[in-house]
Amino acid sequence: MPFRYAPHWTAFVVLVTVAGFWPSYFVPITSVPLAFHVHAFTAMAWLFLIITQSIAIQHRQNALHKTLGRASFALFPLVIFGLVMILNNMAQRYANAPTDIDLVTGPGFALMSMIVICAFLVLYYYSLKHRRNVRLHAGYLLATPLILFESSFGRLQDRIFPWLNVIDSEWPHAFMDSIPINNTMATAFALALYFMDRKNGAPWLVVSGFLTVHSLVWFAPYFEFPAKVLQFYSLVPPPLALMAGLLAGIAVTYFGWQAGSAPKRADAQAVRA
Repeated sequence: MPFRYAPHWTAFVVLVTVAGFWPSYFVPITSVPLAFHVHAFTAMAWLFLIITQSIAIQHRQNALHKTLGRASFALFPLVIFGLVMILNNMAQRYANAPTDIDLVTGPGFALMSMIVICAFLVLYYYSLKHRRNVRLHAGYLLATPLILFESSFGRLQDRIFPWLNVIDSEWPHAFMDSIPINNTMATAFALALYFMDRKNGAPWLVVSGFLTVHSLVWFAPYFEFPAKVLQFYSLVPPPLALMAGLLAGIAVTYFGWQAGSAPKRADAQAVRA
């Protein structure tokens, strides 16, 4: 089966996530907002689902693999729901009581969340559409952890690997320096996989494109447009945004599955004709 080491690199993302968010989420876990709990649970469940699916198919447990795949139909909309909850939290904080850091980095981080949501929707859609091509199907699913890598490793970098910050912006813009740096690492990984199998490398080009756009968020503090986008988004009632996110996840699941269905066979009369 392709991507023999898929469980390993997805598990690596899990470890980086736990280490990166340990002081800001896991230590004060009883006092963080609900949005962070929903996002943490759904995102980690998604990563563990990918790990388990990869192990199942590698051990030829096709029935378990398919069962977990169908479970993703329910989980995926909840992943999008959790991401929208985080975006709503950013928008409310920016609109009501922004700190100096929020004013500089808030619009950029909000754009990042929007890009992550779009990336997940696109990657999952194509994973379902190409489910009959094992390399494309697996590639699109396995590309999703790369979208989550920057946020986790960025926090770890600031604490343990500060020497990786070759940009070294002034504070508070420096808080965003890890974005292009870590996305460059993730893009290099994706492009390496692309060049290993260019025929089926589309997933890695797609995720590289999203990571590149994601990196451009570093320039957000220099422009007014991101702040205006966040100001406009903050006017959207949170329940409406959550419903839209949930419906988007459901729609992508449905239409992705339909797009990957086998062509209908011509009826017997048409075949004979």
